[in-house]
Amino acid sequence: MLKKELIYCNPRFKTREQAYDAIFQYIELYYNRKRMHSALGYLSPARFAEQFKRKAVA
Repeated sequence: MLKKELIYCNPRFKTREQAYDAIFQYIELYYNRKRMHSALGYLSPARFAEQFKRKAVA
């Protein structure tokens, strides 16, 4: 997914730092927070953690 969604869609990074920043933002801001994962019941990791915390408190 990373290559398809980020690397191939972006023509070229001018510096290694630009590539690192873009990949970091993709992972931290999209992949870990918004992208749904089948192993988590088609929830994003953030939503799964939120539900887990709620159930643990209740």
